[in-house]
Amino acid sequence: MKLSTILYIAAAVYILVINIIGFTIMGLDKQKARNMAWRIPEADLFVTALLGGSIGSLIGMFFFHHKTKHLSFLIGMPLILLIQIGLVLWFLFKSPFTLLII
Repeated sequence: MKLSTILYIAAAVYILVINIIGFTIMGLDKQKARNMAWRIPEADLFVTALLGGSIGSLIGMFFFHHKTKHLSFLIGMPLILLIQIGLVLWFLFKSPFTLLII
């Protein structure tokens, strides 16, 4: 198996797992809010999105109706996703590193 294939598989698994985590922690934090329990810090929610879990976090926000009234989340999460999409597109089509993994 080529190194590039292994890298693509590893990246796909990572993205899948981090997005499941993003979705899950949005649901957990919503449940904790309802139960007046210890909450997951907002910074942790954003860090999960920054680490690649922005899609899962966004889906979780709207699925669980959590943080949807917070402007920082309504603007921040989609902005993180757009930046990540832009970085992936740049890496795939414009980066000098593209030739190393193809």
